Amino acid sequence: MALFNWAFARKHGGQFILRIEDTDQARSTAASEDAILGALQWLGLDWDEGPDVGGPHGPYRQSERKETYAEHAKALVAAGHAFVCFCTPERLTELRAEQQARKETTRYDGHCIDLDPLEVEKRIAAGESHVIRMRIPDSGECVFEDVLRGEIRIPYDQVDMQVLVKSDGMPTYHLAVVVDDHDMGITHIIRGEEWVNSVPKHLLLYQYLGLPTPVYLHMPLLRNPDQSKLSKRKNPTSITYYRDAGYLPGALLNYLALMGWSMPDEREIFSLQEMVEQFDEKRISVRGPIFDQEKLAWLNGMYLRNLDTEAYARVVSDWLVNHDRLGQLIPLVQERAERLSDLVPLVDYLIGERRALVESDFEHKSLSRDEVVRILHHVSTEFDQTRVWERDELFRRCQSLASVCELKFRDFLFPLFVAISGRGISLPLFDSLIFLGPDVSRMRLRSALDALGVSGKQRKKLDKLYPGFDRPLTD
Repeated sequence: MALFNWAFARKHGGQFILRIEDTDQARSTAASEDAILGALQWLGLDWDEGPDVGGPHGPYRQSERKETYAEHAKALVAAGHAFVCFCTPERLTELRAEQQARKETTRYDGHCIDLDPLEVEKRIAAGESHVIRMRIPDSGECVFEDVLRGEIRIPYDQVDMQVLVKSDGMPTYHLAVVVDDHDMGITHIIRGEEWVNSVPKHLLLYQYLGLPTPVYLHMPLLRNPDQSKLSKRKNPTSITYYRDAGYLPGALLNYLALMGWSMPDEREIFSLQEMVEQFDEKRISVRGPIFDQEKLAWLNGMYLRNLDTEAYARVVSDWLVNHDRLGQLIPLVQERAERLSDLVPLVDYLIGERRALVESDFEHKSLSRDEVVRILHHVSTEFDQTRVWERDELFRRCQSLASVCELKFRDFLFPLFVAISGRGISLPLFDSLIFLGPDVSRMRLRSALDALGVSGKQRKKLDKLYPGFDRPLTD
């Protein structure tokens, strides 16, 4: 999405603004922001305004614009376009269950929409937890134009009374994005098709606040080969994974550009500047493009072969002798190596692909095949949900799973060593996981299950056996 927004802005002489949408405080961290900025900088997608470069429309972090959203929410309530809702999570859960049982669209039922204003003030003054929701018309439909998809109609009875301000006082994405897009002078919005159903809410907010509406263009989502939405459970989705794996930024951008768009002459290899020169949003296809790892590797190979010897040596040196990554490796090998040449065999699985696995690699005197499969599946599932990728956190989660599975920790770790390094014994497992990062680690666990011949049907059965996150982590 950043690439297509950037190309559109550069083609038409516009401004590309980087905004950090961090209203979800649990998911937003300084590290995640640094990752976004670092990934875009590595790709060469520069921005005209943003949290690091400033600009006339700041601040550019939504967490720093809380007072602005509060003013707009107050105005919406005063005008009758929004209302205070005191419904508890328990009531809302019960309501959804009842609607699902009746096979109805799950949506808020308006329970608090007509509360007396004096009662509302009294309950707020008493400290009762509440949110602010937007009103939705009782009938009719929202009709709007999408650049790629033409006229779209969505009945209002399919639109929920969206929460605009959460109980902690933070806005939801829906209020914040409308306010920010207006305040920052956004004229065109290019985003994923999963936001199409949110357009009625956003258009109503623009109308309620008396603001002009931007032009919408909803891109197709990237998909896995099985047509499912691209996700970290099936493909690496972090830009840092492709950087660390040795892909060139130009090749990755070239490949992403081909995901739903094509040059007028249909050639597959072109530079970022050539894309800008030829960019025409009407050439974007709405069919879900398949993100093919093999095609990307082929394209990256073409870029590598087009480098002269000096340039090739330079990119290899920058990748292989990266000071930060080398600094992470040295503590792992310094106490184990007797010669400098020992470095490569010790860390080969960390700086390159680990060898292909076969089922016999997982044979163990104390573990059955079913136990090995269960360990790999449960750890893979656990790691998919792990937001804090830190050594102690990963250790705690594995230790807890070992306890739940009633296995000795040493035995429990064996298939993980094999999955990550291709060996039964290697450099410290948890240090290796930190060095490789979440994307590579998750991919190796999934490929280990593939090596054991675990089918999709078997994985679904294992999902039901997974102990879940409601259990306490062990000390």
